[in-house]
Amino acid sequence: MISNKMIELVQNSSVIRAMFEEGKRLASIYGSENVFDFSLGNPSVEPPEAVKNAVIETVTGESANLVHGYMNNSGYEDVRSTIADSINKKFNTSFTEENIIMTVGAAGGLNVILKTLLNPGDEVITFAPFFGEYRNYVDNYDGELVVVSPNTATFQPNLSEFEKKITDKTKAVIVNTPNNPTGVVYSEETIIALADILNRKQAELKTSIYLISDEPYRELVYGGITVPYLTKYYRNTIVGYSYSKSLSLPGERIGYLVIPGEADAFKDVAAAANVANRILGFVNAPSLIQRVVAKCLDAEVDISVYNRNRELLYNSLIEYGYTCVKPEGAFYLFVKALEEDDKAFSAAAKKYNILIVPGSSFGCPGYFRIAYCVDYKTIEGSLGRFKKLALEYLGK
Repeated sequence: MISNKMIELVQNSSVIRAMFEEGKRLASIYGSENVFDFSLGNPSVEPPEAVKNAVIETVTGESANLVHGYMNNSGYEDVRSTIADSINKKFNTSFTEENIIMTVGAAGGLNVILKTLLNPGDEVITFAPFFGEYRNYVDNYDGELVVVSPNTATFQPNLSEFEKKITDKTKAVIVNTPNNPTGVVYSEETIIALADILNRKQAELKTSIYLISDEPYRELVYGGITVPYLTKYYRNTIVGYSYSKSLSLPGERIGYLVIPGEADAFKDVAAAANVANRILGFVNAPSLIQRVVAKCLDAEVDISVYNRNRELLYNSLIEYGYTCVKPEGAFYLFVKALEEDDKAFSAAAKKYNILIVPGSSFGCPGYFRIAYCVDYKTIEGSLGRFKKLALEYLGK
């Protein structure tokens, strides 16, 4: 018999993954060209050519032990040093390899740092809408996820409510910018105000509160938008990064944590994260792809492809009567559902072979998410269906 905790998790398995599987089922019936699956944030842009070249160079040019062997649980020292230098160049920071821990993607990194920080009953605050797996990651270590309700006018964090929800049990805060599911980038003004609240609350409660910045979409921004680098605003920031989106490598599961030297109890936190990386079963991040990404730190995917999709889909939906805050980054639209029940609305969309994810999966009922990291023809083909769906509700 499986554990009670897993019984509940199986029953409430990811809606996003369920939609993805439903898309495959519908495609087998109607043909893939007649199914419009916007459920999964799977990058549709090819990895940069530099990645393929780096794989070949690494496999053929280095010894098998260097490519496939064990190393320090935090990752290869030279890879971590190269990544630290790259971050320093981009953001005028001063990290070394001691501040970097290579992880199994951002998801692995978040689990490592939460394992490092949380005692049972500790609270982790996040802002709705949020990536739904945060709840599971916190629960993995018997923590409590505290959700701040959304500011639906802009989807910038609701800071007045946030301040009220900080208690002596608050151990960490998770932010995600550019945000999944809204695509909103948290402004510098927001980050400064957030840091000010945290500094005041740390002093008041005589505790350390760590700000965990989940950043898989950092490079996916449009129109010259700048994403603030949070370690420069708040000393107890820990960054979780992934190459899944920036290099279109989601299946390779490679990322890193940045733990700044100025963070409270840095040596203890870094040492514990190193151990957590091992005992969670990761042992270390994948060895081959560590060496590959270190050769590709200046490579970029062609985000103009995503931007073209964004513009067509956003402008068309607004024309049809939908409401949406225009995303500045990532590859999602978070759209107001045309009825109060977002799950019912998502079910109604399936009548038109449109697969979308209800906003309640992200802690924000009444909305739905569209992942527009798909072929342009998929978006073109879906527009008539979205229009018919809107007409069903708006009657125009």
